[in-house]
Amino acid sequence: MPSPRAAALRPLVGDLRQFAGVRRLVLDDGPERGVPVLALSSGGGLDLWLLAGRCLDIGPLWFRGRPVAWQAPPGYAHPALSAPDRDVGHGLQRLLSGFLTTCGLDRIRRGDAIEPLHGRLGCAPARVLAAGEHWDRDEPVIEVVAETVQYRLGGESLLLRRRVHVPIGGSTLRLEDRVTNEGPQSQAHELLYHFNLGHPAIGPGTRVVRDGRTLAGPFAMPLAQACGEASCLPADGAAVAVRTPGPDGPGLAITFTCDASALPWLQLWHDLRPRRGLLCIEPCTSERLAGGRSACPPHLEPGESRCYRVEIGLAETDERPATTAQGDDR
Repeated sequence: MPSPRAAALRPLVGDLRQFAGVRRLVLDDGPERGVPVLALSSGGGLDLWLLAGRCLDIGPLWFRGRPVAWQAPPGYAHPALSAPDRDVGHGLQRLLSGFLTTCGLDRIRRGDAIEPLHGRLGCAPARVLAAGEHWDRDEPVIEVVAETVQYRLGGESLLLRRRVHVPIGGSTLRLEDRVTNEGPQSQAHELLYHFNLGHPAIGPGTRVVRDGRTLAGPFAMPLAQACGEASCLPADGAAVAVRTPGPDGPGLAITFTCDASALPWLQLWHDLRPRRGLLCIEPCTSERLAGGRSACPPHLEPGESRCYRVEIGLAETDERPATTAQGDDR
């Protein structure tokens, strides 16, 4: 698009939202009926849906028309159709669909007790406080702000305040989260960003790379088996990139940049079997121990907050596939 500066564009159009903006939609068919959506378009090739019924998580995401997010068969089903405690604690897996599922806020893995895998946040609706375009800032941006509460009388009282920034004319996305303990007692707190990538954003030859070193891949697709246990690595502060060569056109690089002091661990998991095709990048607060449990989680004292920031950048590359792709070589 032309320069995103409003002064340059306003004489040329009737409405600046012709180039970039945010619109509120409500889905109206099948299991998605009643799901509130905020549809964002950057004007620079990045388009995405924010799911207000799911703590402002990210549903579908496209870059220059190319689907990036993984989607489950029910699509973006209404959260009321499941609950984290159902299916012996695996209820959230009925709703895991889209580019981002946020896991927490009190736990992200199962402990000794029967607790839901990935916590309870993923089914909690957000209250949207603001949504709009800001053309006159130094960096013109689309911004959405929302709050989500995770609460149980006698238990946790945690507030997530999420701010989503999409620079107008750009191809980056920034998440700024603040979690506050609103309760009267010390509270365990964990957070995991469950980023879910699908074909064609991943494909034969996809690699997960950090600081020039391949962490996973290059993958063949499809694979005969899922990877089984997730791997969990220390975050060293370097950005993590998912790089997919383009067999018939440009390749794609998706880069995740996090504050390693707030998110000191990186979890990786994939299920590249036929009819699945899922690769997960999961920055998180707690180490994954043997058996799928967390190390002792940090606590928030009453009134204490913790802040998180994740930036995702998307870019085309000239990378081409090698002659053969291999399975997971970790």
